[in-house]
Amino acid sequence: MNLAIEFDHSAQRCPDSAALFWGEQEFTYSDIRASASRLAAYWSRELGIRPGDRVAVWLRNSPEFVLCFKAALRLGAVLVPINNFLKEEETQHILEDSGARLLICDSSTLEHALNIQSRLRSLKIWNTAEMASVPEGSSDPDATRSVRDLAVIIYTSGTTGRSKGAMLTHGNLLSNIGSCRQVLMAVDSDRFVVLLPLFHSFMLTVGMLLPLMVGGSIVLIRSLHPAKNIFQEIMLRGGTILPAIPQFFRTLAAAGVPAGFPVRLCISGAAPLPGEILREFNEKIPDVPLLEGYGLSEASPVVSINPIRGPWKQGSIGVPIPDVEVSVQDDSGTLLGVGQTGEICVKGPNVMQGYWNQPDETRKALVNGWLRTGDVGHRDADGYFYITDRKKDMLLVNGINVYPREIEEVIYQYPGVKEAAVIGTADARRGEMPVAFVVASEGGSIDEKGMVAFLRERLADYKVPKRVVHMAALPRNATGKVLKRELRQASM
Repeated sequence: MNLAIEFDHSAQRCPDSAALFWGEQEFTYSDIRASASRLAAYWSRELGIRPGDRVAVWLRNSPEFVLCFKAALRLGAVLVPINNFLKEEETQHILEDSGARLLICDSSTLEHALNIQSRLRSLKIWNTAEMASVPEGSSDPDATRSVRDLAVIIYTSGTTGRSKGAMLTHGNLLSNIGSCRQVLMAVDSDRFVVLLPLFHSFMLTVGMLLPLMVGGSIVLIRSLHPAKNIFQEIMLRGGTILPAIPQFFRTLAAAGVPAGFPVRLCISGAAPLPGEILREFNEKIPDVPLLEGYGLSEASPVVSINPIRGPWKQGSIGVPIPDVEVSVQDDSGTLLGVGQTGEICVKGPNVMQGYWNQPDETRKALVNGWLRTGDVGHRDADGYFYITDRKKDMLLVNGINVYPREIEEVIYQYPGVKEAAVIGTADARRGEMPVAFVVASEGGSIDEKGMVAFLRERLADYKVPKRVVHMAALPRNATGKVLKRELRQASM
């Protein structure tokens, strides 16, 4: 049992069904299977790629991403998706660390790939522009790969230093796909709308692997700007499941949806969903559920979600998906009870095998069978979990724990606020003090004194930001996560 064989089963069940839409192009399951088989045979014959070899994919969203991914799995290779927004030095670290034998690039990354190759002589490069010239040939899926073998190494964002490679097996991903299929009630008639980059673990599992395993379709959006392009594609292709980041759902709520909007379910992931955005969405688009979920690359990645049939709890990441356990623990590993705040920990067949070539980091993350996520939160009496903040983002003000997420949620309630982020800065008297970075809605402005007064009415004095910094936009990575490291540097 492995991902390549499971995809072949889908292709055998529905060979002529649409697997992928890309603008005006349509690819059937037979198309993808044949192209992946041809490509796998070529890489094996001409480039010497063998089972277990690491194949890095440095591509923008495109059909080629899906085809190359499937081809590498067919060979039994280990995929290393690379953030196509990374710089050469960051990418070189991933290639060196993973020991990648092959780097797949396109026109946007070719020049940088060649520069890296000049420093890594053993690295082979293949440009997707060569796809059309690959001769005929076929390759069977590698039957020797089992659920215990590595399938993907996902590198973390590296916000605290050099990125680490989370090792995900075929079994990890198949388990997560199966659990997501149950909670999303995904069927072969579903069409998953993909806006976010496919290199991100959220899209990799939910946006690409899940639809292809259930016999559904991927609606891969070619252009995100202007937003009407996205809506047109959704309407044209009949998109039914829309996973995206919180900022997109605010845009969707502001724009409204046209009559006959086919989406039956929206999933917010990759970053916390502010309560104010959820409220706006529910007011403007009441007929489409917007469910907040939670995951991390080390868990393949989905851990929990609000149940599709409810109840939905604002501010909650929901309940664990099938076959996954979630607990709240203190620093010593003691399980905490209802309402007690501690570190969110995860256990299940979806949890990674460890970090590639980093046994010390693996021992820190995997403790007594639990994955320690670094996220702080609690559980309520109904079994719903809540993320308060990142453990490393927590502030100590006069020795009292302060969680930026709590402050951000209140800031979002102030009129005219489009985005908000809170960090801590050193304070000689109190240890740390919160500082707020805010972005005004288009054409609007924010009265700083008015905001501070608003916050003082709703927060304890020690939680009220010492300073409010106005910005044109918050710095974010490719998947929408706020780069608080950059905000800390800006506040110095």
